[in-house]
Amino acid sequence: MTSTDSLSHRARKIELDDPRLKMYGRPEASGASMVVGWREDAAKIGWRTTRYLTRKLGGQKFAEIEPVGFFPLSGVMIENDVAEFPQSTFYYCPPKNIVVFESNAPSAEWYEFLNLILDVAEQCHVKEVYAVGGMVSLGAHAAPRPLLATANSPEMKTVLSQYDLARDMDFETPPGQRPTVNSYLGWIAGRRNILAASLWVPVPLYLVSTFDPQAVRTIAGFLDTRLGLGIDFRDIEEDAARQNQRIALARSRSPEIDAYIQKLESNSPPSQEENEKLVREIEEFLRESD
Repeated sequence: MTSTDSLSHRARKIELDDPRLKMYGRPEASGASMVVGWREDAAKIGWRTTRYLTRKLGGQKFAEIEPVGFFPLSGVMIENDVAEFPQSTFYYCPPKNIVVFESNAPSAEWYEFLNLILDVAEQCHVKEVYAVGGMVSLGAHAAPRPLLATANSPEMKTVLSQYDLARDMDFETPPGQRPTVNSYLGWIAGRRNILAASLWVPVPLYLVSTFDPQAVRTIAGFLDTRLGLGIDFRDIEEDAARQNQRIALARSRSPEIDAYIQKLESNSPPSQEENEKLVREIEEFLRESD
């Protein structure tokens, strides 16, 4: 991912126009697609999906958004005893003409931040943007992971209609609350005449703090079909199989965990107390067995 052989260093227009963008080159892209993922959503599905794509497709880093003004710099996030600094990075995957953007979600100046993403998209002649992520679900891990989608235009809705997606969703941001960052990105993209869609996959509640490889496989599988990526998914499918084995072991060792998951499988919602207790136990078991 460090090679810049496929990047052009001649065009510096974006860098000169906006110092908040640090450019290492510009892809010789035309008619590209962009995938956007955030680190903060359920089970970090957006970030894990973009990581997976850049690794599988040989992504090359070509730009970053400077954090000043968008993230609090008085401190950093600590996760698993490791300091996590906010990062907002663009990659280009030359063989498949894909631009990938992965980032922490901005805590301030959303409009400016999202427009910077779309500035890069326009410079790369991106024709469509897919913002991907996860959402918390009370489903069980063995249930299929449906892919939900919203489009920012009738044209994008027509594109999505070719695929087996849940598209007929009606949602309004509650009064007094800001929209999700993906919804806001889609709205701004629409104003700039860029096709965009948000893709969401449900993540079982007890996998939100660990990892849901099947959710990543669902989103990446759609992108593989839509964009002709030719990805070999054996690695992520093996991860999903191993996780299912660990959960099966947890169920065999703990009648409480087994009864809890049985409730989810039969669409009988557990109580709040059961959720909190059993989610902690499953998460702890998965971390110890990982």
